[in-house]
Amino acid sequence: MTIESNSSKPLNPESGLDDDLQPDDFDGASPGEENRLTSETLATQQALAAISSLQSPQNTVALQNARSSFSMSRKPQLTIKPRALLMTVVAIAMTCVGVAVNNGIIGVVGTVLTLLLSLLILWPWIKYLVQERLSEQNRTIFIALMGLIVSLVGVLKFTGVSDRLLFWGKRVNWDASGTLAEWFGALGQILIAIIAVFVAWRQYIISKDLTIQQNLLTVQQNIITQQQTIDSYFQGVSDLVLDEEGLLEDWPQERAIAEGRTAAIFSSVDGSGKAKILRFLSRSKLLTPLKRDRRLGRAILNGVGGYAEDRLEGVRVIDLGVMLAAADLANTDLRWTDLSEANLVRANLSGCDLVKANLSRTILYDADLRGADFNGVRLFYGSLEAASPRSRTEPPDYETGEHTGAVVENADFSNVQRMSDANRYYCCAWGGEKTRSTIPGGCEGIPNKLGK
Repeated sequence: MTIESNSSKPLNPESGLDDDLQPDDFDGASPGEENRLTSETLATQQALAAISSLQSPQNTVALQNARSSFSMSRKPQLTIKPRALLMTVVAIAMTCVGVAVNNGIIGVVGTVLTLLLSLLILWPWIKYLVQERLSEQNRTIFIALMGLIVSLVGVLKFTGVSDRLLFWGKRVNWDASGTLAEWFGALGQILIAIIAVFVAWRQYIISKDLTIQQNLLTVQQNIITQQQTIDSYFQGVSDLVLDEEGLLEDWPQERAIAEGRTAAIFSSVDGSGKAKILRFLSRSKLLTPLKRDRRLGRAILNGVGGYAEDRLEGVRVIDLGVMLAAADLANTDLRWTDLSEANLVRANLSGCDLVKANLSRTILYDADLRGADFNGVRLFYGSLEAASPRSRTEPPDYETGEHTGAVVENADFSNVQRMSDANRYYCCAWGGEKTRSTIPGGCEGIPNKLGK
């Protein structure tokens, strides 16, 4: 569909544009261009005519939006026609002549004309400036404030309050009020001192908040750095103990290096980091004594997709030994971890989640286990009646349970959660008097086999 831009049929949506194109003394167009349209205006008219020709409510709305955006986007031009400029120059000259010859009539006429013509020239720019710099809300607030000020002045004027204030001011003995001024001066100094103290206090509070924020950022950075260190350890141990086929290697030097890395990283991470490492090593079967081929040293598969365990003669990839002695593992997650035969003397395990953890032959002497979750914890093998703590001289018997139990002497079991009856009996029998006094449910009727 073609659109005739010179059609004589008027278009309703363009009525506002037709009014804007009327010649005026203060229009930006030159005399030779009064009857011509610019390329930008012509393109806009064609677009608006195309939209209006579709005759649909949606297109009508689009037309109105396009016209409003076009009108708002136009920046007013401050160019004027030569005759309007000439009139302004003449008015300025009249004002100057009136001032020079001290003629009031010429001066007043020139001043009024200069003012009116200057306002007419600057009005588009002032209107554009107000619309661009002041939002509608700000203009409303400004007018409201002006109205409030004028209304207050009117109230003071027409209610007689201003006259009463003037009358009261005339009756004041200003000589006697000098002392009052001194009092006010002293009060002002006191207020200044109070403000100075308040500012110093606020500076202290802000400095304290900044210090706290900096400490939080430092803690977060330390956590990120620790996690990166742990991830590097995981990757390094995995590359060290696994061959190209993903099977466990069993070279003594590799095991020694893996144990050395583990001991080193335990000394550089907190309790949460230690717990992550222990869960990784335990679930990877690196802490479990595995059955080995005595000639090749290879770990033997159990036929069901895992490695066969050998509690009596098996070899651990990493032997924790005394790495966790006196370690702080409070409130950490140690579920399903194999801590058997580890030395946890004086370790802090309070609040730990020890569900299904293996603590057989673990040294828990003087350990803190307050509030720990003991659900499913293994403290010994074999039967409850024959089970006993580990011995330095006697080997363990995993069939009867003799010398397979944990050392729980002087351990604190206060408020331990979900401790089984078998574990409670074992701890009461082999924990000594100090341990017996902390076991939930008491040890009434259970003999003290430790004898002390």
